[in-house]
Amino acid sequence: MAAKFDLNDDSVVVVVGSGAGGGTLATDLALKGIKVVCLEAGKRHEIEDFINDEWASFEQLAWKDMRTTSGSWRVAKDFPNLPAWIVKAVGGSTIHWAGASLRFQEHEFKAKSVYGDIPGANLLDWPISLQDLEPYYEKAEYRMGVTRTHGIPGLPGNNNFKVLEAGAKKLGYTNVHTGRMAINSEPRDGRGACLQIGFCFQGCKSGAKWSTLYAELPKGEATNNLEVRPECHVTRIEHDKSGKVTGVIYRDKDGVEQRQRARIVAVAGNSIETPRLLLLSESSVFPNGLANSSGQVGKNYMRHMTGSVYAIFDKPVRMWRGTTMAGIVTDESRHDPSRGFVGGYEMETISIGLPFMAAFLDPGAWGREFTSALDSYEYMAGMWLVGEDMPQESNRITLSDSVKDQWGNPVANVHFDDHPNDIAMRNHAYKQGAAIYEAVGAVRTFPTTPYPSTHNLGTCRMSENPRDGVCNKWGQTHDIKNLFISDGSQFTTGGAENPTLTIVALAMRQADYIADQMSKGNI
Repeated sequence: MAAKFDLNDDSVVVVVGSGAGGGTLATDLALKGIKVVCLEAGKRHEIEDFINDEWASFEQLAWKDMRTTSGSWRVAKDFPNLPAWIVKAVGGSTIHWAGASLRFQEHEFKAKSVYGDIPGANLLDWPISLQDLEPYYEKAEYRMGVTRTHGIPGLPGNNNFKVLEAGAKKLGYTNVHTGRMAINSEPRDGRGACLQIGFCFQGCKSGAKWSTLYAELPKGEATNNLEVRPECHVTRIEHDKSGKVTGVIYRDKDGVEQRQRARIVAVAGNSIETPRLLLLSESSVFPNGLANSSGQVGKNYMRHMTGSVYAIFDKPVRMWRGTTMAGIVTDESRHDPSRGFVGGYEMETISIGLPFMAAFLDPGAWGREFTSALDSYEYMAGMWLVGEDMPQESNRITLSDSVKDQWGNPVANVHFDDHPNDIAMRNHAYKQGAAIYEAVGAVRTFPTTPYPSTHNLGTCRMSENPRDGVCNKWGQTHDIKNLFISDGSQFTTGGAENPTLTIVALAMRQADYIADQMSKGNI
């Protein structure tokens, strides 16, 4: 029987969100004997409920609540009310993530020191180093079953990878393999090996892919210290006269307003909803929103430099077969300003189904040139480009001044402009991506504009100095010691790597810190 805690129990830790950060933190605290209530805005779908159909899966899982966009980024034109393609369900975006699990590089924790002063970029060094996070990277990789770590073999290469590998090696790239993936290459942790079904950007029907939904939260619930409440959308964090957080207000599945008291609140709502919640929680004590004495809540929004390259060949590739992202070229992830930009990028295999290809290949396009590309779907190979984008203070999440949600609260507006460094990096990546495919006989190549963002980072960033950010090196807000940031919002800079492994490592580290501080009576 799962735990059930009283709404007036002020000894519990309330975790808002159940994805990579929130789900891991909630589970780890429960395993340490701490009582946790995890509030998740979305429904709880189990493995048997997942749908192997892109549009239907999107309808089932995606965060479709209204949002608005501004800025010069292409997504604001193509998908103005869908700036981010993330999940609203128990497990968060660990349900539909691809599984790529890469560590940040040493220099990426010190972007300000290493890259220097970049005009227009609000760079800052992280208050932690790679050495600080290494033990937690180790633990996270073991827990998530990341391939090519802890003696776990890599996944097999599908045709999409074989094409990438052959082209990359012809160009002289050397670090090419099927990736470090949190997808079982052999049975592990009570879950079977990957069946190579493909279409990983939806719920994994075999459960081989790590997700907090079925790999973490049930372990926390088994301790009787964790209660997960689905369809509970937190709208406000409350505090007492001294400024200490006392609980949260949320709407339950019937839309009824509830109040859950708390000893500690940890926010892990993704980098759009996390700052929105802090801003919605303004009061006479905190007129600009919670934890915002620096004015940095919502600022420095990062989404990674992204883009894709697809190529058509004269023989079938059938790129959708096998693991979607089990293929990577990491040679360009180094910092080498001679290329015309700071930071680096990864090239990773990608495949989307025909319906999403029609939506994403060139949004708004039509005519023979476009349809002939779709006609060649069987002959197509694809890669996703992901690299470090520059934090800018003007890239930010704010509360809309005109659009409200179903409860009358302002929705989030996502403002984004590419930095010149992002554009230079993307152009280099498009060129190299096309060259890889042309080296093995591509008939046509398509540089494809960024999709709605899946990597949302940086809007409540860590900083050594409280003036520069929102939280300290433990994700504990500078202003309120019993309020924590537990997701990608706390990233000081974005690195070139897919962020989930780092989010999980930070959550495990934060759980240790919270348990220690609670036992000492400090929070």
